[in-house]
Amino acid sequence: MLLTLPILLAPAVVALAREVEVVVEVEGQQRLTAQPSKIPFLGFGTWNIDTSIASDAVSAALQAGYHHIDCATIYGNQKEVGNGIAHGLKKAQVKRSDIWVTSKLWNDHHHPSLVEEALNQTLLDLRLDYLDLWLMHWPVGNAPTTGETQLDYIEAWHAMEKLHKTNRVRNIGVSNFSPAQLNRLIAESDTRPSVHQMEIHPYLPQSRWIKYHHELGIAVTAYSPFANTNPTYTPTPGDPPFLLTNPDLLAVAAERGCTPAQVALAWGWSHSDSVIPKSSQVKHIKENFGALNCHLEKEDLRRIDGISKEYLKRFNNPSKGYGIKLFDGLEDA
Repeated sequence: MLLTLPILLAPAVVALAREVEVVVEVEGQQRLTAQPSKIPFLGFGTWNIDTSIASDAVSAALQAGYHHIDCATIYGNQKEVGNGIAHGLKKAQVKRSDIWVTSKLWNDHHHPSLVEEALNQTLLDLRLDYLDLWLMHWPVGNAPTTGETQLDYIEAWHAMEKLHKTNRVRNIGVSNFSPAQLNRLIAESDTRPSVHQMEIHPYLPQSRWIKYHHELGIAVTAYSPFANTNPTYTPTPGDPPFLLTNPDLLAVAAERGCTPAQVALAWGWSHSDSVIPKSSQVKHIKENFGALNCHLEKEDLRRIDGISKEYLKRFNNPSKGYGIKLFDGLEDA
């Protein structure tokens, strides 16, 4: 499916600076863009890391050199992640102010009266005084009375905006939004997202969608950078080969003296602003961090870009489960 981008909010100023809040002129109005400050290229994801090993994994990541931890309420392991952060900071002799921690608002707390409660619990679980970034995980919420899933994000975002004015949330953003949803959010709010986290990998490059964000001054974080290597994604007939066994990726890895995982990550941050691989094994945590030393040439990037011409696949799409069409207008919606 071709990407459809309704340009409802063409900005007069492209604002992608990382260290200041920027006022952007949009359709004659001034809107504050909450700009992320020095978000590290490489983050450590914690999705589906079992509670029995989450603390050790996060601590190992910080000791390996990661300064960016990505977590979420729905992952069910934030207490353990918080313990891992505390232990890792101590072992690595790193200050809290030197790392970036992202968490996410889950669907069952979209009602404006519940948003601050969700933040308070997240900070308590993580043993932190503030988040560097708080994302709305999905543009859907559960109705407080019936629990029914519904498109629901404007009022929740307004509640997040209020918390952004405190010292407990430094930046706010979104995840898994469609073009129409993102445009509506910006049009009906005072603060546009600082970051949009989305699925990005060589099987789902989303290049035009990423470019649109950069034109709006919104940074992009790529999740699932190893695509279907993630065991969460149940294989279906016609799926492409596991990304880390793709022949083009293997060829580039051999040419550049990198592992396939390192090539996938290096490709990832050539397209987005940050990438968040996850692993529970120390050797893979270190291997992924080594991607910072994996340098790809333009011809390598072009070769990997070509993979999606043969295989185009979105692996994380819970539209059927939610009963709501997500990702409308995007690749492989």
